[in-house]
Amino acid sequence: MNRLTDRDLTEVFRMNRRHFLTATAAAATAIPLRSRAQASAEKTAPMLQSKTSSGLGGVAIGNGFKPTPDEDAQAALEASWENGVRMFDTAPFYGYGLSERRFGRFLSSKPKEQYMISTKVGRLLEPDPNPEGKLWKDVPHFSPKIDYSASATRRSIEDSLQRLGIESIDIAYIHDLSPDFFGNEWMEKFEIARKGAMPELAKMKEEGLIKGWGLGVNTLPPLLKTLEVAEPTVFLTACQYSLVYHEEALEKLLPKAAEKNVSLVVGAPLNFGFLAGRDRYNYGGTIPDGMLEKRAAMLKVAEKHEVDLRTAALQFSLAPATVTAVIPGARNGEQATQNAKSLETSIPAGFWADLKKEKLISQNAETPA
Repeated sequence: MNRLTDRDLTEVFRMNRRHFLTATAAAATAIPLRSRAQASAEKTAPMLQSKTSSGLGGVAIGNGFKPTPDEDAQAALEASWENGVRMFDTAPFYGYGLSERRFGRFLSSKPKEQYMISTKVGRLLEPDPNPEGKLWKDVPHFSPKIDYSASATRRSIEDSLQRLGIESIDIAYIHDLSPDFFGNEWMEKFEIARKGAMPELAKMKEEGLIKGWGLGVNTLPPLLKTLEVAEPTVFLTACQYSLVYHEEALEKLLPKAAEKNVSLVVGAPLNFGFLAGRDRYNYGGTIPDGMLEKRAAMLKVAEKHEVDLRTAALQFSLAPATVTAVIPGARNGEQATQNAKSLETSIPAGFWADLKKEKLISQNAETPA
């Protein structure tokens, strides 16, 4: 049985998408991992599935926007697994621990070497008899406290390990360290993370507690800044590279990430349901001016070529060489199955050509082969 060595893990994440898929398919096995208790012992670690490079995001699983019944969350996880999804992304913030607990309960029966799990740091959960969920509905009795220090980062990972019921985490993202959460004060928070969370995550990577780290944010400036001051492994770029909004990332982030050998995972490739037909856009919900008209024009092109727009959106976000996976969310089994099938559907080249002809996507955007 061929294996990639433990030392190879960082390089795996740094490969571009095509090389990554080739490597994982050739290996046909998992990547070794060192546990915290046995740092020198060889263990197997999960990999991205080479067939689809599709994952499952954990916002809906954490009751994002509206409650997701336990049975629906379980069905979404089961359908994802049955359709070959092996990359799962969650966070303490998602449902104030609920998302992590649901993922952990489901994955407890799965061999750890068969899947990849990512979670996030930057918020600690503290007991609260009257929590305000806001975005999160029917939350447990906890409230999040922002903290990007070294000590909070380590505690966050240890808390997540308990909620997930595992001994190590594949990817740890520094969560929401971004202007959309902190306005003009985001650089102050960034400096705390630069001195605290970033070196601590690098240390935990050496210990084998995690295998890679980066940022999970909704805007580009923190990602570009991190590339200047640290050596991340992978970024989760939420809401930044989608069919209807990608020009800035295409111009600024993708070339720099390729230069620094940092892989990208695309979150919210459907802009929180907007490209699946919902009149809701990203976290804030407010639809930007002109976006409804842009979607309508794309739908006309899609109808001409008999293409499902949400299918096209998922494939578009996965197309760049620096992107290793897309992680759409799913609230039930049907949505999870649709996501998986969308990445296996053939789309005619003429569809992408017409989108460029109508100037609905960037002329320089990579499109699926």
